[in-house]
Amino acid sequence: MDDGMPGSATVSRVARGGVTAFFVYGAGFGLTYCSQLVIARIVGVDTYGVYAYVFAWMVVLAYFSTLGFDVGLLRFVPAYEAERAWPLLQGVIQYAQRRAAFVGFSVIFIGICAVNAWTSSPELRSTFLAGFALVPILALVRIRCSAVRAFGGVVSALVPDRVVREGTLIGLLAVASLGMGWTLNAPFVMVATLISSTLGLVCAGLAMRRRRPRAIHDILPAYDAAAWRRAAIPLLILGATEALMNRTGVILLGWIADTKNAGIYSLAFNIALVVTLPRIAVNTLFAPVISDLYARSDKETMQVLITRTASWTFSAGLFIAAALFLLAEPLLAWFGAGYEAGVPALRVLLISQAMAASAGSQLYVMTMTGHERSAAVLLVSCAMVNAAASAVLIGTFGLAGAAIGTAVSLVVWNVAMALFLWRRLNLLPGVLAIFRVPLQKEHSVIAGRERFM
Repeated sequence: MDDGMPGSATVSRVARGGVTAFFVYGAGFGLTYCSQLVIARIVGVDTYGVYAYVFAWMVVLAYFSTLGFDVGLLRFVPAYEAERAWPLLQGVIQYAQRRAAFVGFSVIFIGICAVNAWTSSPELRSTFLAGFALVPILALVRIRCSAVRAFGGVVSALVPDRVVREGTLIGLLAVASLGMGWTLNAPFVMVATLISSTLGLVCAGLAMRRRRPRAIHDILPAYDAAAWRRAAIPLLILGATEALMNRTGVILLGWIADTKNAGIYSLAFNIALVVTLPRIAVNTLFAPVISDLYARSDKETMQVLITRTASWTFSAGLFIAAALFLLAEPLLAWFGAGYEAGVPALRVLLISQAMAASAGSQLYVMTMTGHERSAAVLLVSCAMVNAAASAVLIGTFGLAGAAIGTAVSLVVWNVAMALFLWRRLNLLPGVLAIFRVPLQKEHSVIAGRERFM
């Protein structure tokens, strides 16, 4: 297989890309947790609970408002750029932004009516009203950052959302806490989030303008809306359902129990997500290679790639999970009084995330091999299991019940994807494939196909 590139150069590029992605995403996660720490320590567990509960709703609504184009642009933009189809390239970006903005502003109108009709708590109502304005902004930030990433700007795609938005939020809250006389309640924190997100949106727009090809600066757009919608719908279902599944515990705790528990669980869940960082970094390189291998019908190398990347992400994820498991109590206590109630929930979530890490990036294998509709069906089914299990368990076990429901659904989801890949593609998932792919055979496959590993 001749790829026109020396094997050593390919290995070096993959290694540099993986390390760079890990540290870039790590820095982004670090800023996110710094902002959570600042909010949690400044406003206290009760106010943080209101903020976390409302923000969870806004994130889910923002994912729906993107209509799947935050992922769709990663598919269409490079294809149009390669074909030099500049009118369509201009058109798909405009179409995605306009549709996301329309849906986002519709959410604002509907949300205001719903909150005024059903919410009795003044603080919760004010936080919701400020939060709804976030929906179109967060959706457009995701759209623009996806376009930047599609143009090749991985780092510049992360800066507006992670660095600018989170950094500005930390700065605003730090200034407000230094005797400015401002009331540091949940509505204020949400307004600060709105201001920082707006600044992130502006920076994302500037990055997109800098990255886009000169050929589309003054060109009239062309539209292939039917094709874009067909591709975006399953991606919308995947993205929005995954966002909903990740925040089901927060939403149900705030709905069934109280917003204080919702805030504690939100903090625990966000900490447990650190375990996914190695997998997120690897996925920046994993997804396009899987797509290329599938197009070549090279399942042998696909199996090797799946096994190797799963072993990397599992080893790193297990180390992170073990460290956080041992430090769970002092870590949550560091955020302030009351947060230590989330220790059992955090430990349950860490165990489930480590188990998921052992399965590797199965969702990307399904979507990159043309099985995104089946992936959507499995994810929606498991999201329903998560909602039902969490609702039942929260009534009995509270915070721990929400964690158990999420953990069970996460494991069931990964088992379901593993069975699908085994039955439909004859691929063993994750680290299980180590028992089928002998090390000597793995090295021979890699040596014969240097492009991929």
